Amino acid sequence: MDLKILVKQAKQQNQDALIELIMAQKDDYYRLAYVYVKNESDVLDAMQDMIVTCFEKIDQLKDPNKFYSWSKTILVNECKNILRKKKKVVPMEKLKQEPKADRTSRHDDLLAIEQEIHHLNEKQQEAIKLRYVLDLDIKTIAALTETSEGTVKSRLSNGIKKLREKLGGVGHEEA
Repeated sequence: MDLKILVKQAKQQNQDALIELIMAQKDDYYRLAYVYVKNESDVLDAMQDMIVTCFEKIDQLKDPNKFYSWSKTILVNECKNILRKKKKVVPMEKLKQEPKADRTSRHDDLLAIEQEIHHLNEKQQEAIKLRYVLDLDIKTIAALTETSEGTVKSRLSNGIKKLREKLGGVGHEEA
């Protein structure tokens, strides 16, 4: 069914229309939430909270064509709320990596990168995961994080620079 029609119906408190909109991109919502909360239970909680919030606030949506970016922003905020409530902390033991010389496969390299990402600040982690895990463009990331495109580019650039320094990658200059 047409996006504008479904949004109009959802604005008239039609729950089925809202669910149909969300189900059309359920996999995208799931992947987005998983990047933040890292487990299925929390993903489902965040999605449920997002649906409730969307239903309660859909009358605030001015442009029906922006439903998906609007709802994904709500989802990101719900994920952040869950993380704040849980105050998730990654134990240092999980962050330890094998010495670089012992890594023999691409999988090990990807694991090392994933572990090093946790050493970046929260904003850089978010930008890198949205860009390189979910393959979102700068404009979409800016909308989801409610920041400017320049800020997103800066966070990506600084985060990648720090990763290169930590991992000894291309572009790393010795002092």
